[in-house]
Amino acid sequence: MSSRPDVTMAQRKRRLVSNELTEAALQLLASQGFDAVTIDEIATTAGVSKRTFFRYFASKEDVVVQFLAELGAGMHQELAARPGGEAPSVALLHAVSVPVAACGDHADRALRVVQLILRTPALLARFLERQVQWREELAAELARRLGIDPAADLYPRLAAGTALAAFDAVLQRWSDSDGAEDPVELTARAFAVIAPALDAVAAPQDRTAPPA
Repeated sequence: MSSRPDVTMAQRKRRLVSNELTEAALQLLASQGFDAVTIDEIATTAGVSKRTFFRYFASKEDVVVQFLAELGAGMHQELAARPGGEAPSVALLHAVSVPVAACGDHADRALRVVQLILRTPALLARFLERQVQWREELAAELARRLGIDPAADLYPRLAAGTALAAFDAVLQRWSDSDGAEDPVELTARAFAVIAPALDAVAAPQDRTAPPA
């Protein structure tokens, strides 16, 4: 008899527990502050033991890092799914809009989490660290879409970095406004500013040449 159904059930259960721990941790950390919340409190809120918490996460920081990893994965998947002939600015706008739209759909909770990350030095450092990986993944996908070599051409990393800079600016503005501004509308405004640069894509052989 195949063990595949048992494995699938185990994986589903593990994912459910992970989600419950993440939800409990983010709610507590956002409402009480990073330093005020203990792992015991997170585990109790999620209805599991402290030992179970450590099966999934090594620390409170790791809960937030996993949350950030999922944001990055969503952006990369969306960029990869965009139509091939789409302008880079449009494709990147749709990619960045994935986590932004999620923020808008769950505004109160998402705002508290964003403010927690931006206002906690240890979490902000992990956020910026994650963005290095996001930039490389987005750059690789842009290079694939454009048929260029990311190791030889500056454009993919510059474009990915510019899109993420816009993302950062939107989150900071939304956080500073305490949610008064619409993150989706802020994103559209940010990309209206950077779109001309993102779409100024010359032929590959011309972009690496020095200016005349």
